[in-house]
Amino acid sequence: MATYAVGDVQGCYDALLRLLEKLHFSDSDQLWLAGDLVNRGPHSLETLEFIKQLGSRAKCVLGNHDLHLLAVFHNNCHGKGKDTLDPVLNSSRSEELLHWLQQQPLLLEDLAGDYVMTHAGLPPCWSIADARHYAREVEAVLQSPQAGEYFNQMYGNQPALWQSDLTGLTRLRVITNYLTRMRFCTAAGELNFSHKGPAERAPQGFTPWYLLPRKNAADNHVNLIFGHWASLMGQVPVPQVFAVDTGCVWGNQLTALRLDDQQYISVPGLKTQSATE
Repeated sequence: MATYAVGDVQGCYDALLRLLEKLHFSDSDQLWLAGDLVNRGPHSLETLEFIKQLGSRAKCVLGNHDLHLLAVFHNNCHGKGKDTLDPVLNSSRSEELLHWLQQQPLLLEDLAGDYVMTHAGLPPCWSIADARHYAREVEAVLQSPQAGEYFNQMYGNQPALWQSDLTGLTRLRVITNYLTRMRFCTAAGELNFSHKGPAERAPQGFTPWYLLPRKNAADNHVNLIFGHWASLMGQVPVPQVFAVDTGCVWGNQLTALRLDDQQYISVPGLKTQSATE
């Protein structure tokens, strides 16, 4: 039995099938997916259908594109110009698939406590216990009648800094941004949303989140897995931090991390660059 953590699929269904074939993925294996199952790639509907039918063999966390899909669905509004979500939204199974997607967590961890996965990472101002608690706050609202109101207020870059006394939808927005949109931040946890480039070109005063010390030194034994940052191409110069988004939808690779031995396995990504950032 093996567990594989897979980076952002983003509707690249064919690449996902090729990767699972290369892994010899069996009924006894488990798949962890780092979020952004959908959007920009050509086959978001097929990707959701396939992962859902894997049942307990697949676990995933929500990414920013997954939440965007849910927001468009709930608010019955138009998406963004570069979205490729219409096949999901127009499907006769959309309600069933998106109900399933909405039940997925923002943070996933193994029973032994050796691995934690979120879409974007762990901010330096939170311990893993903090992140677990705050993720559950958002998940509780996602799975409640207040979900539509949450999606109405989800978008936005402010506040950019966590404060424990934040309340209501503002608090949930900040938690969501840390877990699904974070790349660069300060040691205090202030986020920068304007810069999406390579890690070595950090904006002045900001640092890639994974280079900053963890709030709780006791968390240093835990392996962190994240997606979201394709330009890293899986390269993070920090022990026990694993980037698994290797830009499949941009013509690069779809990558899995085998948790047993921490080996990366990849297949070529989308061959035709039909998606744009």
